[in-house]
Amino acid sequence: MKAEGKTSKRLLKPGRTRLVMIAVVLLLGLGWWWWSGHAAERAAAAKPKAPAGIAVDTAAARRADVPLYVEGLGSVQAFYTVTITPRVDGQLVKVGFVEGQTVQKGDLLAQIDPRPYQAALEQAIGTRDKDQALLENAKRDLDRYVLLAPKDLASKQTVDTQRALVAQTEAQIKTDQAAVDSARTQLDYCTITSPIQGRTGIRLVDPGNNVHAADTAGIVVVTQLQPITVIFTLPEDGLPALSAALAQGSVSVAALSRDEKTELDRGTVSLIDNQIDPTTGTVRVKAVFPNAHYTLWPGEFVNAKALLQTRHDALTIPSSAVQRGPNGVFTYVVRPDSTVEVRPLQVNGDETADTVVVDHGLKEGEQVVTSNQYRLQPDARVRNNAQTVAGAPAGPGATAAAGAP
Repeated sequence: MKAEGKTSKRLLKPGRTRLVMIAVVLLLGLGWWWWSGHAAERAAAAKPKAPAGIAVDTAAARRADVPLYVEGLGSVQAFYTVTITPRVDGQLVKVGFVEGQTVQKGDLLAQIDPRPYQAALEQAIGTRDKDQALLENAKRDLDRYVLLAPKDLASKQTVDTQRALVAQTEAQIKTDQAAVDSARTQLDYCTITSPIQGRTGIRLVDPGNNVHAADTAGIVVVTQLQPITVIFTLPEDGLPALSAALAQGSVSVAALSRDEKTELDRGTVSLIDNQIDPTTGTVRVKAVFPNAHYTLWPGEFVNAKALLQTRHDALTIPSSAVQRGPNGVFTYVVRPDSTVEVRPLQVNGDETADTVVVDHGLKEGEQVVTSNQYRLQPDARVRNNAQTVAGAPAGPGATAAAGAP
């Protein structure tokens, strides 16, 4: 009993009681601080999160110069194509070109043995000269008979007969001259020259072979490549616009490769065919290109784009932003609060491969949706893919990534 009493007295000492009270107060304060500090986090976690916007791409309506084209598939054709064929029979003794060579008008291409035709020419000249001598003698006899006739030393019949002989000989000389001209022409045909400036193809006949005027294969084919032409087709619906453009002046045409990535050359429209093909509903158009670098080749298929006009300072949006519905053409416009509205548009068909000209319905600078339109409804909330990529993406690991050194 004495020991317990002593212990109780020690526990109830004023100093120790004060320490106990201070410890209790500190514990209560720490508990309050912890509870109040996490209350805001618990309240924020308890609030429902706003739904995430639909990820879309956007583009701004902007002013630009828009070139308007009509396009068609065409084939390249040589400006002139000549198959060099012999016009006389004989042996081919010389070929004056190299395969693939560019030749000028008048250059020697082939030589046929001229000796038989030279002999025929000399024979025709001899016959003409003989008849010319006979004519001179007949004229002198006629002059004598005319002088003797008034003295009754030559009958009228003799004079008339001699006059007829002179006329006959003159006619014979004309025939002889025609034979000389024909023989000279045949001799000239033995030397074959190029009728155009162009490029030779593969040689079809070798020297030493006999060639004939009836041969259709020819000796070589010469094609003019500078300039060169492209024949392309357009739907008949595009004919009025092209005709109107031609009425204003020359129409520029670009020849593109089949993948439409490389411009091969640029020329002008020379003519529109005089009829529309009723089976296909298309019209043929001919364009001429300088082909300075031989980028166009006969027989090649190309895509032709004819520039009709350029709309200056037109309001444009990407083609991917344009949607079509039962009420016509529309687009989704992004409001400042990141929701979308359906905006009807008025377009007149002026467009390129990736741009549409808008006449009414938009203002310059407004943002339009260019992707994921199938997920949208009026007033739907969206987020721009470009902004998401530029900032830290939301998702697992985002916080750790942001805090990483």
